[in-house]
Amino acid sequence: MDKDIKKKLLEIVGRERFHDSNEARLAYSYDATPNYQSMPDAVIMPQDKKQIQEILKLCHSKGVPIVPRGSGTNLCAGTCPTQGGLVLCFHYMNKILEIDEENLTATVQPGVITLDLIKAVEERGLFYPPDPSSMKISTIGGNISECSGGLRGLKYGVTKDYVLGLEVVLPNGSLIRTGGKLAKDVAGYDLTKLFVGSEGTLGIFTEATLKLIPIPETKKTLLALFDDIEAAAQCVSTIIANKIIPATLEFLDQATCEVVEQFAKVGLPTDVRAVLLIEQDGAPEVVERDIHQISEICIEANAVSVNIAQSKEEAEALSQARRSALSALARLKPTTILEDATVPRSKISDMVRAIQKIAQKYDLKICTFGHAGDGNLHPTCLTDARDTEEMKRVEQAFEEIFEKAIELGGTITGEHGVGMMKAPYLSWKLGEEGIAAMRAIKHAFDPKGIMNPEKVFAKDSRKRVVVQS
Repeated sequence: MDKDIKKKLLEIVGRERFHDSNEARLAYSYDATPNYQSMPDAVIMPQDKKQIQEILKLCHSKGVPIVPRGSGTNLCAGTCPTQGGLVLCFHYMNKILEIDEENLTATVQPGVITLDLIKAVEERGLFYPPDPSSMKISTIGGNISECSGGLRGLKYGVTKDYVLGLEVVLPNGSLIRTGGKLAKDVAGYDLTKLFVGSEGTLGIFTEATLKLIPIPETKKTLLALFDDIEAAAQCVSTIIANKIIPATLEFLDQATCEVVEQFAKVGLPTDVRAVLLIEQDGAPEVVERDIHQISEICIEANAVSVNIAQSKEEAEALSQARRSALSALARLKPTTILEDATVPRSKISDMVRAIQKIAQKYDLKICTFGHAGDGNLHPTCLTDARDTEEMKRVEQAFEEIFEKAIELGGTITGEHGVGMMKAPYLSWKLGEEGIAAMRAIKHAFDPKGIMNPEKVFAKDSRKRVVVQS
């Protein structure tokens, strides 16, 4: 890094919050995405928005790339510093500034850990529903950047549905506020929604105002076992078609169940082809009615057994086992590639069937689990990046999976984001005109292109894959 730039950065944050040793640079050169790594020039950890403004003004004037980073749980290489520059972390901006019980909002800094916020508001009898599987370590700022989902997304929505307002430092160092503690606000363009899911390409979040809701009175968890994987997938559509919206409706295939049970040891069945993990919450009489009706639907769909958790501890153990799926699978092979394809709920069975056929075609082990209730599946390939021939087959398989998702009316990513991994496929979903419109927005906010460069927009798009029948 240029000595003059380094000197000015040290003046802004102090020696203890600026790191450019090889060890520090290496630690922030990758995220949770396999096979993506790039060394930053330095890592900086500001303690307030004024410091962030000064950092961005300097980087904007000198053309220094900036990559904002939460806890590094990203799965699309969205926080890899591919052009060097600064990785900007929020370890010192991790305060819950306010929990407003009158307006049902929480105001937080970007470095707040998701689970810490959830626990803090639940102590007040309130509820923040977004619950990504990484919530024990992921940050609110990272969740907002990616518009993270989670197990409760079917009933409650995802991060964008709970962001009411943002404080944002733009690339030139200016500060803007969007939204606020309002139930209604149509004053101009909806900049809040524009920033949510922008993957650090438009600005830096320094504060967020989040919507809270009353905590559900009670909840029950149900486990339905199936010998027919397609019957399980079809059951998902049937539950929704009966106008029941569970809080959680998760799908795990047999391969995933086997690995998760070995890891979590919670009594998850391993001798069936598929499992549906279903949770309903709300008023006691509604939960009882819905769980009873869901049980009947599962039995009619040829479930071999339907079991309702008999205690809060048993229900929590099942939920935690599902959240551990990626960690469990990652133990089996040197490289674990967890993908993210979403289709309309009515097409879940078609998508599951297609993933099975594609795995067989390319002779790969692909485990499938995910948020089946909202159509978001996570086909996960267990492989070894050192096997170049197999990695070519992995890439071809996922291209066909993305192609099939779009063919079924879906998308290439439901919650992981585009980053670098999905960028070559984005035009498949948006078309060249859509990409051009997004580039125009990016240029308007960041004309020098310093904000998280090479993310979302690929240098070259993939050619459409012709799927052989």
